[in-house]
Amino acid sequence: MPQEKTSLQQVQQQRLQQRLNPQNVALGRLLEMSVPELEDEVRRQLDDNPALEPVDERDSAADSHPDFDETSDELQSADYASEDDMPSGMSHRVRRGEADPAFDPTTIAPDDGDSLIDALMQRLAHENELSDTDRQIARNIIGNIDDNGYMSRPLAAIADDIAVSEGFYPASADMERIFAAIRALDPAGIGATDLRDCLLLQLDRRQPSVSQRTAREIIDRHFDLFSKRHFTRLQARLEISKEALQDALDLIRTLNPRPASALDLNTSSDRMRHITPDLSLDYDAEDDTFTVTLLGDIPELGIEETFSAGVAAMQPDAQNPAARRRQQQALSFIRRKHDDAAAFIGLLKMRAQTLMAIAKAIVERQRSFFISGDTATIRPMILRDIGADTGLDLSVISRATAGKYILTSHGIYALKMFFNERPDADTDVSSHEILTVMRGMIENEDKHSPLSDQALCEALESKGYNLARRTVAKYREKLGFPVARLRREL
Repeated sequence: MPQEKTSLQQVQQQRLQQRLNPQNVALGRLLEMSVPELEDEVRRQLDDNPALEPVDERDSAADSHPDFDETSDELQSADYASEDDMPSGMSHRVRRGEADPAFDPTTIAPDDGDSLIDALMQRLAHENELSDTDRQIARNIIGNIDDNGYMSRPLAAIADDIAVSEGFYPASADMERIFAAIRALDPAGIGATDLRDCLLLQLDRRQPSVSQRTAREIIDRHFDLFSKRHFTRLQARLEISKEALQDALDLIRTLNPRPASALDLNTSSDRMRHITPDLSLDYDAEDDTFTVTLLGDIPELGIEETFSAGVAAMQPDAQNPAARRRQQQALSFIRRKHDDAAAFIGLLKMRAQTLMAIAKAIVERQRSFFISGDTATIRPMILRDIGADTGLDLSVISRATAGKYILTSHGIYALKMFFNERPDADTDVSSHEILTVMRGMIENEDKHSPLSDQALCEALESKGYNLARRTVAKYREKLGFPVARLRREL
């Protein structure tokens, strides 16, 4: 039998791999956090890692040397998970001893704002005699009215829901009767199925007049022409004068497309979301210098002294194998928590340094804007420009600026606002400057003959801005202006 031969060969291969450094991943996550999110993360780390502690608290504790003044009851209470587990007598004494004289329960203000369901149910019950069945039907119907005041589902689907949740199938006549009563409530337009229905409900409540009848006919029969602002065709279709059409349109403009907003519920969901700036900028006009400051209630962190000492003296010395194993486990825990704390402190410093470097580079490139506050003075700037100034990777700059705001003497601005490309490679004009010029053109145009995109393109060219028509259309949409046909007024 022939003997098999084995041979060794050396093969050279080229392979491209991307390995993510865990520290870079953690830094990227911290960079994406806003100030409130970072404050929550620091609090979570302080709760989870006993090796972390605020430096100011450690220093104050070392200086104060507080006397030991805990009572015996308070010491005993530490052996129980909660007051419910304590003996009744001791629990009473501890509760009595822990009372805070500075606590005033009247300072806790309840949220007294009504929900949409509560507000409409109160009005419905005030104006109608409702049985228990009627109330169940009404609550389910109102529960399907959205925040704008529109019905979001058909009555047949709501009836199916009532059959499942309430245990009875409501009659169609009862559903229609309750729905009609809801649509008759104030403010007018509540319970509308769409915008056209909403406007008709409001017009039906208006005092009868020539303008009211014309407006109702426009919405009821010619809503498509009205929505597309074909006023000339609308006037010809109605066979009325221009003045009569203008009176009807003026009446329609007084209607509320979001009727639920008139309820003024003042609930937490309706409150404005506040922007918390991540950085602040101060300008010294005398020295012509800027000072950038990181904001946020972020304490200076340090490593708890016992953990530092434990790492320095990590030598298990027990002779008993079981005791030695327990010592090794304890030392492993100390080392892990110590290293996690040191890594988190280092990441916080890297985040602060990165944000400061990026912010200073942005401020330096946009000096004119931060001095004047005029958006037209914002220069073209892209991520690569800040990368060249700071030496940071583009992905790091993008993460660090996303969702971040800077507080200046002119207001609060998103850092992303300052990144804008040149309309073309041959100009040093920023898109912000062109947007400012375009806004002025559109706001001051003849409303009876608004500028088309081509007319805007020619007007901008006469001012020295050479743009393609599609670029003008993109900028117009960015400003929030519709096409010329939809901007036309009678």
